[in-house]
Amino acid sequence: MNKTPKLHAMIVAAGRGSRFGASVPKQYTILGNQTLLQHSVGRLAQSEQITECLLVVAADDNTAQNLKFAMPVFYATGGTERWQSVSAGIEAIMSKGASDDDLILIHDAARPTVPLADIDEVIAAAKLEPYGAILAAPVADTLKQAQQDDTSRCYVSHTVDREGMWQAQTPQVFRAGALTKVLEHVALQHLSITDEASAFEYLTLPIRLVTGSRQNIKLTYADDELLILSLIQSQK
Repeated sequence: MNKTPKLHAMIVAAGRGSRFGASVPKQYTILGNQTLLQHSVGRLAQSEQITECLLVVAADDNTAQNLKFAMPVFYATGGTERWQSVSAGIEAIMSKGASDDDLILIHDAARPTVPLADIDEVIAAAKLEPYGAILAAPVADTLKQAQQDDTSRCYVSHTVDREGMWQAQTPQVFRAGALTKVLEHVALQHLSITDEASAFEYLTLPIRLVTGSRQNIKLTYADDELLILSLIQSQK
């Protein structure tokens, strides 16, 4: 295993952000004087290990290529499902000469406040692993399982044991060849995944957890905007 692989960065920005409820795709939400996508590219650009970034966008996206970014970017067209978008991104990266042992860093466009130290730490961890590593945060709050009544109102069913529970974040960093194979498995088995680490879980392949900052917030709902903007401004 090559301990000093090349690193290739990818941001998945092909989604619509339906839970966010805006009239434009979430990644083009304006925070301050830039879009969310520009902020997220800018965060990755702070790492000396990342010199360019692949942006995976929707087929009908007419916005990304008219924006200015903090580092050179190139593009791939995403699919309906997240794994399809990531697979398209891998194909684009491999076509530029990446090897199976190289690392692919995948970041969400909706996480513009990941600290630089966390980016570099998850990369360093992945270099030592056969499959990869992800940023995640141990669950701190009490977890409740909900149940709905006939009117769709939610009530507490029971408390879920939070021991050993982590909230996945991005970036997630994987060996290119292994990532390709697990996503092929997802496609063949028609599996549902919410992040790339989930694909490795189906094949019981170990992915290392790296403790990430709670500043690494994902813009999901409209009321997340104010907090994320405040973090962006404080991190400058």
